Amino acid sequence: MLHKRSYTVALLICLLPLFLPSPSYAWTGACVAVTDGDTIKVMHEGKTEKIRLYGIDCPEKKQPFGTKAKQFTGGLVFGKIVDVDALEKDRYGRTIAWVYISDKCLNGELLKAGLAWHYKRYSKETSLAEIEDTAKLQKIGLWTDPHPVPPWSWRRERRPK
Repeated sequence: MLHKRSYTVALLICLLPLFLPSPSYAWTGACVAVTDGDTIKVMHEGKTEKIRLYGIDCPEKKQPFGTKAKQFTGGLVFGKIVDVDALEKDRYGRTIAWVYISDKCLNGELLKAGLAWHYKRYSKETSLAEIEDTAKLQKIGLWTDPHPVPPWSWRRERRPK
């Protein structure tokens, strides 16, 4: 029989994770929708969960290469089982995550294809920066444009004043 003190300690140990910052967690689900190049919907625990790819920002739909980014993402993951390495929720309730299909990282594949920017404001990942730099040097995708406009600048220009 547990003593009252032992019971209290055991209860505190069980409750401690509820008060700590949540670490990343991974899960697997079917990709059921592609909103745009860097946002997809994946089935998780019987519901669709909106996933925003970590560390990158694809052109908006009305920007050059926006449609290509969405098509590229759809071709890789739509209707397929993906691994989601969730990091956090953003202010819009989307799960920010790394997404993998087989042995490929979707986040990196978009950069490699020249269909995304490394979103340095939110990510200091040197691996993403290196992939972007390679695509720029090789003038792949959006880097064929001599002055590509990053989506965050494009969005800011269209906000009501």
